[in-house]
Amino acid sequence: MAHRKTVNTMWLDAVSMLDRADQLHRQFFRLGSAQTRGPSWEPPADIFETPDTLSVMVALPGIASDNLQVTIENDVLHIHAHRPMPGPRGAHLKRLEIPYGHFERHIRLPSGHFQIQDSSLSQGCLTLTLKKLR
Repeated sequence: MAHRKTVNTMWLDAVSMLDRADQLHRQFFRLGSAQTRGPSWEPPADIFETPDTLSVMVALPGIASDNLQVTIENDVLHIHAHRPMPGPRGAHLKRLEIPYGHFERHIRLPSGHFQIQDSSLSQGCLTLTLKKLR
């Protein structure tokens, strides 16, 4: 009887971990709004604030800097690009977990005025430093 209870507990733990992994995947690579044509997704972002700046880090693996557009309009940071489908021509797709295609990320900024002071794309992350304008 104790053996059966242990197996059931292990099974419930495994199912719970799979559900959590699926939730994290959907959270980080959720589909964007239907306002755009074609496939759209939103990359995850972190934001840090200091008294003088706002730092934004966005996960963009596989995105070239010349394919990236970043603007600030009406207190919203807009990030647009396109991640092309990888792989050799004629290859058979066996698994597709990383989102590809057009993406947009719109981040509402805190009240105030901001100017992009610095930007870098390194190790798959876009890092923006937004200067607070007084």
